[in-house]
Amino acid sequence: MAPRTLIIRADASVAMGTGHVMRGLALAQAWQDEGGNAVFAMAHSTPAIDARLQAEPMEIVRWEAAAGSSQDATRTAELARSRHADWLAVDGYQFDDTFQGSVRQAGWKLLLVDDLGRGAHYFADLVLNQNVQASERSYRNRESYTRVLLGTRHAMLRREFASWRRLPRVFHGTGRRVLVTMGGSDPDNVSERVIQALQSLNTGGFETKMLVGNSNPHFSSLERAAHRSSNAVCLIRDARNIAELMAWADVAISGAGSTCWEMCLLGLPAILIDLAENQRPVAAELHRRGAAIHLGSTKDISPDKIAAKLQAVTSSVELRTKMSRRARELVDGEGAQRVVSAMQAGSLRLRRADENDCRLLWNWANDPDVRTVSFSTQPIPWERHLQWFNAKLGDPNAVLYLAIDPEGTPIGHVRYQIDGARAAVSISLAKPWRGKGFGRTILSMATEELFRTSAATMIDAYVKPVNAISLQLFTRAGYTQLANESVGGQDALHFALGKNDWAGSVASENGAVAGR
Repeated sequence: MAPRTLIIRADASVAMGTGHVMRGLALAQAWQDEGGNAVFAMAHSTPAIDARLQAEPMEIVRWEAAAGSSQDATRTAELARSRHADWLAVDGYQFDDTFQGSVRQAGWKLLLVDDLGRGAHYFADLVLNQNVQASERSYRNRESYTRVLLGTRHAMLRREFASWRRLPRVFHGTGRRVLVTMGGSDPDNVSERVIQALQSLNTGGFETKMLVGNSNPHFSSLERAAHRSSNAVCLIRDARNIAELMAWADVAISGAGSTCWEMCLLGLPAILIDLAENQRPVAAELHRRGAAIHLGSTKDISPDKIAAKLQAVTSSVELRTKMSRRARELVDGEGAQRVVSAMQAGSLRLRRADENDCRLLWNWANDPDVRTVSFSTQPIPWERHLQWFNAKLGDPNAVLYLAIDPEGTPIGHVRYQIDGARAAVSISLAKPWRGKGFGRTILSMATEELFRTSAATMIDAYVKPVNAISLQLFTRAGYTQLANESVGGQDALHFALGKNDWAGSVASENGAVAGR
């Protein structure tokens, strides 16, 4: 059951920038990768953003309505109805509790992308705050069904970054290659202050590439400043190879928007300037963690201040190496896929197995494809399965979840055997559901529920080397590969996931498991 249509409600302009829409683009790409269709609903945009979305290709539907107004909510719900949408996603500071409640009352599942955590109340099905300082305390005023996705584990990056996530970075000598990016519009023209900073260093040794969005109104001024500079400053307008440019650079001078998570993925040391009030907590927390340097806000920084910090960072191999390592610990590039999995999970539920599931699980276990990748490849006799199943139902340390689709049909199962603080996991999907991305969705749901309801703090998975699908599943689910082991006399790859490393969705107050 692939997802159908996702409606993304987000706007862009010179004043507000382009970050809300570009973040929506990352979500739309992940939705497309699962077989769905994405439509952008926009009241405001720029020619550059329109061109970028149409190149994907993404459909754009435009209307005139004040963002977040009752008219906006009505039109958004009407668009969802006309396109038979599965989900709505809204990204912007205007979409308050009234807007959310109106859309939910119209019968639509809603994802709210939120950076501030200052809402009076949250009615959305999912609230996503992908920032490093995100805290559940900010979302206490929410409905019982509202689940929150918090932290950089859910940082949504466009698919262009996927092939760069394992880029090796080794720092030598003095860093000379500088990447400058101040977002899609840079209304305060901070970019020109950076050019002045480079000029004040008067070394002539820096090679600078400056990204200038098509929504930037200062391009002519920047051209003149770059021409006067004794350092090589190349202006790049509306770059489409941002990941490649981040891989090229030794250091970045950047606004503290969602570009931060792109730089973290590539381990690019960054000097951050908060271009808006909402960026300040992000920059401050990254500075506290040693993953970046927070220089200040647009009103505080001067060319001399920029120059001094740039010289300090580029001259220290140790500092750049430490910043790169700590930044990479925060972002793994799978955030958009995790968000889509959480949205898909909204159509699924878990329940504990009961005696009526015995034959179903026997049939699943004896599927030839399942037996091939199991450590025991022989078919399982009914009598032995029955004995095993009844023993598991009576074992308080055995946990067996079935995943159920909206029509009530079981589509797969996840089993845990708990031994003290550790739990061994096994997962299997019914044949019609394989290869559609539901394995990771179900595993994520079960992991969250196990950690919430048991004393387990570590999950172990043992996989045959020939089981490529499970190897990919556990790797993409955040498991760490440990030393190989032997299971039943056969080689096994050992993966493990600790509770402290699990930054998945916070369960709603009612929990995710139905049934006994």
